[in-house]
Amino acid sequence: MVEKDTYKTIETSTEAILFKEKNSKFIGYAYPVLNEDEVKLHIETLKKEHHAARHWCYAYQLGTENISYRANDDGEPNNSAGMPIYGQIQSFEVTNILIVVVRYFGGIKLGVGGLISAYKTTAQLTLEASKIVKKTINVNYLISFDYKNMNTVMRIIKEKNLNITNQKLELDCQITIAVRKKEAASVFEIFNHLFEISIQEI
Repeated sequence: MVEKDTYKTIETSTEAILFKEKNSKFIGYAYPVLNEDEVKLHIETLKKEHHAARHWCYAYQLGTENISYRANDDGEPNNSAGMPIYGQIQSFEVTNILIVVVRYFGGIKLGVGGLISAYKTTAQLTLEASKIVKKTINVNYLISFDYKNMNTVMRIIKEKNLNITNQKLELDCQITIAVRKKEAASVFEIFNHLFEISIQEI
């Protein structure tokens, strides 16, 4: 089996998407997130913005290899909101994403089936309106070397088209590079064989 080294996510937050069902309003939002703190922040912001709403249901998924996710019904009947939203995250195969659906109750009960359908549709429309991008799963390496070996290191970085994420170039130099996962081992080997140059995963 070929190891997967790409994943799909969204580049930026999505504009609010409105879906109406029997006078209830469902407003969908999608955000790129990297951790639970960011998730909390977006939900708190939406609760302030839509303080008159009845429910703020959401689902998120974090991670590219070790996946963590959560689905929250926020007072709606069990599994009628969070899981239908999460189902769309799975069906669009995206990660590092939060989808929140804000509901304003319109006075007519939708029943569990109606709720599942409304939350699922809102999440689907929100994802369809999102800019989904493919990114690579990267391994980060720290390369340490003396200034005199700068040309050697830079030549390899250029040849291999490596992405420098951080650098400190003084008498003793340090460069951090992000390498696509499937190329990581070979890049490590190249630097590891060089005299006076050390490489370590961070």
